[in-house]
Amino acid sequence: MRRNVPIIGFIIGALVPLIGYAVVYLIFRNGGQSLESFTASYWSNNKTFAKLLTLSILANLVPFVYCNFKRYDYISRGIFIATMLYVVFIVLLM
Repeated sequence: MRRNVPIIGFIIGALVPLIGYAVVYLIFRNGGQSLESFTASYWSNNKTFAKLLTLSILANLVPFVYCNFKRYDYISRGIFIATMLYVVFIVLLM
């Protein structure tokens, strides 16, 4: 199986922000706040939730730079496409 295909980059680009959101949750949670209440408290204010999603999307920078360094151009392209879809969602959210 070829490794340098855009679909692998798209999958990576779609899943890494979820890990980034978990990191943002661990950093910004208040005491013993659960993930559901954390998301619900920020979902009520769309601009604040958009900022949290933007922070989680920054996690895509790590695999994107790594793939550019290793010259996996098609994987980088897939990560970029997934990131742009997240950005469109955030712009529509605001």
